[in-house]
This record gives sequence, C-alpha cells and structure tokens, in this order.
Amino acid sequence: MNGYFDANATTPLHPSAQAAWLAAPWHNPSSLYAEAAAAREALEDCRVRLGALLDCDAEEIIFLSGATEANNAVLDHFGRRGQSIAVSAIEHPSVREPAAGAWSIPAGADGIASMEALRKLLETRKPALVSLMAANNETGVLQPWQEALGLCRAAGVAFHCDAAQWLGKLPAAGLGQCDFLTGSAHKFGGPKGVGFLKASPAHGPLRWLRGGPQEERRRAGTENLPGIAAMLAALEAIEPRLTDRAAWESRRATFEAAVKAAIPGIRIVAEDSPRLWNTVLLVMPRHPNVKWLARLSRAGFQVSTGSACSSGGGASEVLTAMGLPDDALGRVLRVSSTWDQTEADWAGLVSALTAVHASLAEQTAR
Repeated sequence: MNGYFDANATTPLHPSAQAAWLAAPWHNPSSLYAEAAAAREALEDCRVRLGALLDCDAEEIIFLSGATEANNAVLDHFGRRGQSIAVSAIEHPSVREPAAGAWSIPAGADGIASMEALRKLLETRKPALVSLMAANNETGVLQPWQEALGLCRAAGVAFHCDAAQWLGKLPAAGLGQCDFLTGSAHKFGGPKGVGFLKASPAHGPLRWLRGGPQEERRRAGTENLPGIAAMLAALEAIEPRLTDRAAWESRRATFEAAVKAAIPGIRIVAEDSPRLWNTVLLVMPRHPNVKWLARLSRAGFQVSTGSACSSGGGASEVLTAMGLPDDALGRVLRVSSTWDQTEADWAGLVSALTAVHASLAEQTAR
C-alpha cells in the first residue's frame, strides 16, 4: 500500500525524469567545443518545450534552482528599485519573507484571496507588482489568478504568480501569460534543486546572480542541464494524465466522507472551496497534530502538519489569515496525494486515522 500523502512537500522522482537525467549531456553548455554545443542545443530545446507548455516565448524562461530562488528574484527586483508591492495574505514564505512590508491582499475563511480588495488596491495605491499564487500549498485552495492577472493588466501593473503547486496537478497552458511565473521541479516528479522563472522583459532586466553570461546574463552559474532535462521530462509525462482528474477528485471526496463519518468532530478546511484534487487539510477533533503524525508514521502513512517550509516556525500564517481559531492551529494535518494513489490507499489512510483516533481516546481515558 502506498502510504505517502505528503506530495505537496515533495514528490518521488518520476521514471521519465530519471531516464532524462541519465541521458542528458554532461558537458558545460557555455564551452566552445562540439560536445558543449550539443549540450547547449539540449538546453535550448528544454526552454522551447517549457515555453510551449506554458504558452510563452522560450526566451522569457530562466532556469534556476527552484521556486524559492525564483520568487526571491522577482520580489527583490522590484524591492531594490524602491517600487511598491502587494502580495496575498496566503503566500508561501518564499514570497512573504522577501516582500516584508508589502501591502497585503486579504483572504476570507474560504481561503481565497479577495479580488474586491485587489481591485480597490489597484485603484487607490497602484503597486508596481502584485503577487498571487495559483494554488495554496497548505489548503489546496485554487486562487483566481486569471482574474487577478486581468485586473493587473487593465491597471498597467505587473503580475507575479507562484505556480509551484498548480503545475503537474492542473494544466500548465495559459500560465505563461503572467508577467512573472515561478515553478519547482520536485513538486511534479522532477528532481530537487531545479526550477524556472518566466520573466517578461517589459518590466526591466532581472539580474540577481552576477558572474558569467549564462541565461542571457540574467542568472550567472553553469546551468544544471541534467536537472532541467529531468524537469521537462516529468512535466511532459504528467500533463497528459491530467485528464484523469475526475477519478482523482472522486477518490478524495470518498476519503473526506469516510473520515468525517469515522471521526466525529473532524473538520475539513475550505471544504466548499475549489481545491487541488490531491489536497485535504484536516482539523483533528482533539490532541496535537504531532501525536497524530507520529502514530500515523508508525502505521506506514506519511502526512504533514502543514507547509514543510513553515514547520517549526509556529502557527501557519495562511490559516491565521483565514481566521482559523488559535485552538485549532495545532491540530491541523495536511493530506496530499500523488498521482498514483489508489482507492485502497485512500481507504487505508481512513483506517489508520480511525485507529489512531481510538488509540488516543483510550490513552486519554486512562
């Protein structure tokens, strides 16, 4: 049984990615001999293929170490120029931290950033950059990034979208319309340590790592060609499978109904909001989430207490922004499946949660 339910933190390496990594040229694409030219051609082929998936020009794509570096590059680009920034209250720490002091776009209890608040902000303050993620990593709630892009475009404001959780779970087509778009390979079956930034040249040249002339002098350092090739192979392998979403959503719905029936008082955060098909954020009825996590782990099931990038950092700022009561914040468990979890895997997790609930209740009764 596949008990791994922490895919929003990271995913196993897809076989296509592994094969592409091993097959990729190992020479430096910046060198001048024939073998290096082949590596350079392979690198540019990856850029073209990613541009086709995202619907953007290949020249706008910069390869780098992942979404954290990409988000920092965008936010720092505007911050260094002293330009005002607005970010949603539910952003990942790699956006929130470099945007400290930025105007905030609030979110409701449904986990969705307020487009009315954004509209008013654009009318009254008109920041230079707005940042809104495509899908939230903790709740799985889908954000109205297309609407936000339209509002920003009408106001002449740059729009940045962190698509780390969207890519590989929902179609990539159209995301390239965003002025700035970021993604991370290990969220969709690629290797860790590689990702991309799509950057429109209309908002000035980005340069944050200085040194060599790589990536059109936008990001110095020898490109990780095997990682980039593996990232493209993983995304291209996953994209055709996204037509299976109805079956995946059905498995999640069955799990939610079963776990609510089995454990009285359990709550699903943003249950009625549009969410990623793989994500369920549970508020357990009693006991700290770390007790649930430890016992589930012993039973062979891996879940999380929320964002891996926030672990150990106190209460979730995302859930606080949504108005979740303080007494609930320490009882949250995030379940996030891979593409290959079966109905039996989901049912196994229900059984494990039920057994842990009974065990904790028995311990409390002693």
